Amino acid sequence: MSETINALEPKGLWSHFSELNSVPRPSKKEERIIAFMMEFGNKLGLPTFKDEAGNVIIKKPASKGMETKQTIVLQSHLDMVHQKNANTDFDFDTQGIEMHVDGDWVKANGTTLGADNGIGVATIMTVLSSSTIAHPAIEALFTIDEETGMTGALNLKGGLLDGKILLNLDTEDDNELTIGCAGGIDVTATGAYTHEAVPANSVGYRLVVNGLTGGHSGMDIYKGRGNANKIMNRVLLALFEKHGIQIGSIDGGSLRNAIPRESVAEFIVNEKEDNNLAGFVKYLETELKAEHQTTDPNLAISLQKGDTFFRVLQKGFQSKLLKSIYASANGIYRMSPDILHLVQTSNNLARVLVKEGEYSIQCLTRSSVDSEKMDLASTLKSTFELIGSKVEFKGSYPGWAPKPNAEIVKIMGSLYKELYHEDALIGACHAGLECGILGGNYPDIEMISFGPNIRGAHSPDEKVQISSVQKYWAFFLETLKRIPEQS
Repeated sequence: MSETINALEPKGLWSHFSELNSVPRPSKKEERIIAFMMEFGNKLGLPTFKDEAGNVIIKKPASKGMETKQTIVLQSHLDMVHQKNANTDFDFDTQGIEMHVDGDWVKANGTTLGADNGIGVATIMTVLSSSTIAHPAIEALFTIDEETGMTGALNLKGGLLDGKILLNLDTEDDNELTIGCAGGIDVTATGAYTHEAVPANSVGYRLVVNGLTGGHSGMDIYKGRGNANKIMNRVLLALFEKHGIQIGSIDGGSLRNAIPRESVAEFIVNEKEDNNLAGFVKYLETELKAEHQTTDPNLAISLQKGDTFFRVLQKGFQSKLLKSIYASANGIYRMSPDILHLVQTSNNLARVLVKEGEYSIQCLTRSSVDSEKMDLASTLKSTFELIGSKVEFKGSYPGWAPKPNAEIVKIMGSLYKELYHEDALIGACHAGLECGILGGNYPDIEMISFGPNIRGAHSPDEKVQISSVQKYWAFFLETLKRIPEQS
């Protein structure tokens, strides 16, 4: 596998990407990748240190002839989203990512690939380890925990960096230059409920919703893809109202920044309703597959008889819980009135867990307008407080306000047209980039984000385009040469 990847051009970048993907690096568990980066910088003999948050900073002097250029910050995050298909046997805590080449794409075997943001990290590693690439003085900033809270960026102190230009290598379309992004906040509703004993003459069932496309809850939210938690909830409420089912457990979704692809529920039904249940579920599946045939052609809803259990939700509370999830916002909340085709505000109903007397509903709310972000979060809060939930807001981070007249934006926009004879798409995105946070402690720094074509980020369908990496790499190298002189 690694031999095939390492043969790709540019070889240095792909080699570093392979090395990176051999190290487990889930968010919140970055100890091994931090140690890896520290060893990498120290072996090169470059000033290397870790700050209090766990971010790694490596500094390299300018190459010969570039000493009068402005110092630049090259920034990417070390962690990656861990998602796998249900039938994939893989342990993210102990195994490296298994990659393969499929035509013009590099993919993983049933898991996320880690191109987000591993390609950016590998790009920086390639420059740091090279003796031939022309570059100004570099401050390489490798942040932690971008995917589940941005705590690395949030806790990066001022005064550690001197650069006045920051190149963030964390976007996913090679014809775009991103100069703004959405902020976000985690919304979590929790509570307890009282069980009741399973009634006599009950039949147990296991219901599975899977086969959904999933994807990045920011970049892909505009595509209208199905949310497994919303679909499961719709089916369960219909079964409750028509057949009187009682739920034993629900386990749907995983990470806040991934559109949920799978959900599993256990329930019981009175044996008098048993004969009618399978036909009704099949009817619902047909209906839902028709609605989602474009975005989620592999959607499946399966029903199997299972074990009965000792306790189920009381019908009164069950009704309130299902209806509150039904009423919760999901997907696009508002489009930008100022930037064409840009999602301004959205919510991802990311995780629903109902089990053993407790429930948790987790959302990620995004917006490029902070007041609207908080308004939508408050809407969710109100919805769940109506059933007695405790609702918490955590991990709020700001958006990144665009500065289209910044010098680096003009330089890179002009360079793109020179190289590719068309205009780059310069604008904002609905993902959460670290630039808005980093600008808090470094308000005078000019920032821009770019990267190669990455598709299916945050899902096992993630892939990165080989030819696009080559285009991105050439653009990156030429950008280093065009960095302006020190004033």
